This record gives sequence, C-alpha cells and structure tokens, in this order.
Amino acid sequence: MTEQQTALDVRYGRTRTHRTRDRVLLVLGAVAVAVVLVAWVVWAGLDGQTPSVEATDTGHVVMNDERAVEVSWTLSVPPGNETACIVQAYDEDFTVVGWKVVEIPASDRHLRTFTERVRVAQEANTGLISRCWII
Repeated sequence: MTEQQTALDVRYGRTRTHRTRDRVLLVLGAVAVAVVLVAWVVWAGLDGQTPSVEATDTGHVVMNDERAVEVSWTLSVPPGNETACIVQAYDEDFTVVGWKVVEIPASDRHLRTFTERVRVAQEANTGLISRCWII
C-alpha cells in the first residue's frame, strides 16, 4: 500500500482495527437482540394460563316505574372460580346512570345465565355488562 492510501484508510475508518471493532459491535448487538427475544418468549410462555372469563349480554328490561333496569347475561368461566361483574345502566346518550358490582359464587358449571336489577339515578334506555373478572 502506498502512504497516501494508508492515510486515506485511517482518515475514513477503513483500517483493520476499525473493521474488527465494527464486527465486534455488530455481534454484540445481535447477541443483545437474541437475549431480549429469548427472554420475552420465556416470559410469555411461562406466564401461565389464567382462566378466561367471557360475559355476553342477552337482554335488558327497563322498568321506569321502579327506576331500575334488569340486565340478563350469560357468563362463561372455568368451573370452581368466583367471579365479579360490573352491570351498568345507560341513558340515551350512553352515559352511565346506574351501576352495580355483582359477585358470583363458584360453580361446577362452565356456562351460567344471570339477571340482575340495577337502580338508576335518571331514566335509562339500556343495561349492559361492562366487564367481568375472577376474584
């Protein structure tokens, strides 16, 4: 190599030490990405299966004379789990005008049907299940 070529290589980082450093950084970056990926897979895989809860609204009855809404729903939960659900009543603007937390005891059945009465602060148009969870 000529002196001029060597000077250009040094100036623009094309020397043997720069190439080695770049390869080392590339390998370390790849290893870091692999470690994060493996850690995520292990975390997600060993997280365990949590029982899933699913609630489906099946109907409602608005009782304006009693200022209440009766909400009916079907609850699907693995047997042996106590559950709680939020039942809400809504007005015509879909504003919550009444709500209630219902605790449901464990059962040996997977699928059950419930009806719950929710008192309202003002006239309601509908009632729905907001969400359910295992206690």
